[in-house]
Amino acid sequence: MHSTHRERESEVIDLGSAVTVMTLASAILLAVIVALGAVTVAPAGAQSAGANQAVAPSATSEPAPTVLSEQPASSTEPVDGQASPEPSATGRADGAPAPVSPGAAGVSSIQRPQPSTPVAPFAAQPAPFGTPSATPSPTSPSCPAAITGQTAGAPGVLSPLGVGGTTSEDLQSFAEGYNAIRVANCLAPVPFANIRYDSCMEQRLFWMAEDPSTDPMSAWGHIGSQRSDGLPSVGCDGNLAGGSNNTGASVAQKWWDSTGHRTSLYKPTYTGSTANVCILFATTHGGVPNEPYAFMRAAARWTTC
Repeated sequence: MHSTHRERESEVIDLGSAVTVMTLASAILLAVIVALGAVTVAPAGAQSAGANQAVAPSATSEPAPTVLSEQPASSTEPVDGQASPEPSATGRADGAPAPVSPGAAGVSSIQRPQPSTPVAPFAAQPAPFGTPSATPSPTSPSCPAAITGQTAGAPGVLSPLGVGGTTSEDLQSFAEGYNAIRVANCLAPVPFANIRYDSCMEQRLFWMAEDPSTDPMSAWGHIGSQRSDGLPSVGCDGNLAGGSNNTGASVAQKWWDSTGHRTSLYKPTYTGSTANVCILFATTHGGVPNEPYAFMRAAARWTTC
């Protein structure tokens, strides 16, 4: 009875020893496996695990992929747009063991970051040369300036029947009024010395004023008009104007206000020099048998000096 009991105790001890030995062997085997193939590689720059630090094995039999540093190693041979590091004896540029691709034992496969699409530098548009300015508006030519001066005067003669002739005041008044109208309408003035008394036109005005008719319109008009007494016409023709209380300046305005007389005496379309243009003028004061001195008859014409 006692030997049987001891034999059973010996078997239990032997079984416990076996279990202990197997447990110890498993621990040793596990430690070897961890040391040989299940060591996790730390990223570049990380401190290596010490001998007394625990290293957890991978959950699966496949090693975790290695994360490469974004800093490229120097090399003279570009690969896919990136510099390729020189491999070391361990398959890594930094000496760490390279991971093994599944199904391809002994072949290293390093995952390189894909090159990003290069971004073209911003091309600044050149600024236009100079600053464009506004298109200038066409300017009209400046109008001639007014001039001053004196005419050569007139004799102020009387007709055989006492009708007053052209005076210097009449001629000056006409010259000033005539040039003022021209400048106001952007026409070049005529030199005062070129606005002259004309005795030939004055002779015809005398012929009209001495008509014995009491009608002031008798004999009035251009060459071809008739006097009431039938006396033939004398003198020279011109643009005519007249009436009571007129002056040289007022008859100059009457001629401008009449389209036909304006064209003849002022010649608005003439663009040449007025240096050789002469304006001839004559006037009379009163008439027979009973016209007052304030009643004026006047004549003027454009000619070449």
